[in-house]
Amino acid sequence: MSSRRNFIKKAAVGSAGIALTSNLNAMSAKSYSKIIGSNDRIHIAIQGLGRRYQAYLGAIAAKDSNVELHYLCDVMKSQRDKASEVVSKVLKNKFKLENDIRKIIDDKDIDAIFMATPDHWHAPGACMAMQAGKHVYLEKPCSHNPKEGELLVAYQQKYNKMVQMGNQQRSSLQSQEIINDIHNGIIGDVFEATAFYTSSRGRVPNQEKANPPEGLDWELFQGPAPRRDYTHDTWNYNWHWYGWDYGTAEMGNNATHELDIARWALDVKYPESVSVNAGKFHYKDDGWEMYDTMEAQFKFSGNRTIKWDGQSRNGYRKFGAGRGTIIYGSKGCVFIDRDGYKLYNNKGEVTKENIVKGIESGNSLGGGGKLSTFHTLNFFDAIRGKAPLTSPIEQGVISQMLTHYANISSRIDNGFEVDETTGRIYNREAMKLWSRTYEPGWEIKSI
Repeated sequence: MSSRRNFIKKAAVGSAGIALTSNLNAMSAKSYSKIIGSNDRIHIAIQGLGRRYQAYLGAIAAKDSNVELHYLCDVMKSQRDKASEVVSKVLKNKFKLENDIRKIIDDKDIDAIFMATPDHWHAPGACMAMQAGKHVYLEKPCSHNPKEGELLVAYQQKYNKMVQMGNQQRSSLQSQEIINDIHNGIIGDVFEATAFYTSSRGRVPNQEKANPPEGLDWELFQGPAPRRDYTHDTWNYNWHWYGWDYGTAEMGNNATHELDIARWALDVKYPESVSVNAGKFHYKDDGWEMYDTMEAQFKFSGNRTIKWDGQSRNGYRKFGAGRGTIIYGSKGCVFIDRDGYKLYNNKGEVTKENIVKGIESGNSLGGGGKLSTFHTLNFFDAIRGKAPLTSPIEQGVISQMLTHYANISSRIDNGFEVDETTGRIYNREAMKLWSRTYEPGWEIKSI
């Protein structure tokens, strides 16, 4: 009887195995992929389909990522349609096109959202997403103003979600290597960093009242910002320069990256004082409303200084490159950019270098490259608990504060002192710009 029972069990298992094999053979390869690792799959959406979203696609499409894109979201129909064509050539799974990110945030099947919108949407969108249980990849600048940075950290801590800021140079192996060496004394006692950005942006159209272009949801574009009439070509990148409703000027747009590297290398947090010399010196009659040239200085305890040199509309490369950071120490200095680094002694001789040309786009709009791919893959690994984030939001917020300090200083035309522990400004006029006015109903609630 015992032998008979064992025979029946083996026969039953064998029959089940045959049936399972038959079913799998009958399934398409696509259907089978939904079974393999389905418990580990990350379901994502992308909000903002302008110049940045394609930088994520390499990592999303990688087989080992086990990621499925469900939504492409943008307030402009033409952006959605163009992105759909591009993404369909890279990803084989079906996805939906959506106008309103709030509908995606309400979808309980979505695990993570990439946010590549205009600046004024970043923090409000990220906080809504975290509150709904989503992880967030948040492009720079992570906040439109200092208060939003505080709220981002508070939301992250309360909802315990992974929030990766889009400072992709933090994922550079070359940057990680040399900054570790700097911290270990390779150039002696560090005392200064000069970060810079050079571009040759041209004339910007003067704002003229116009009807929103066909397909643009102007109401949703404005989102958290106070309502105003549409002006010609605002939505297509010019929102960066048309006042402070949407953009954060060149500091938020580009200085974010290099100042993050400078702060990381000097191992500092908040400065003790901030001073700025800035103005609009090019195409003085065009529609550009902010400074186009800025020199800023951030003084830290321990006699350490970060300097910023930004030229948005004069393409002369005074440091021999379009962007980068120079770290000065008592025994030498290091030049760091997205391609790698060069180490110099005090005689100006190169003693070590690690350069990988073309690893990431430099000054071109949108950017993208291997660093963006590494940064995105790290985001996926962090969500799965396999690695720490390379640019966690609590660090990103501190670096972003340097750009906010500089913008505030330029707007009030005055320097100020800072509480190096809390980051708060010792200047009443400056503190009036700590936050902003929101469209009623769009405020980020304090928690």
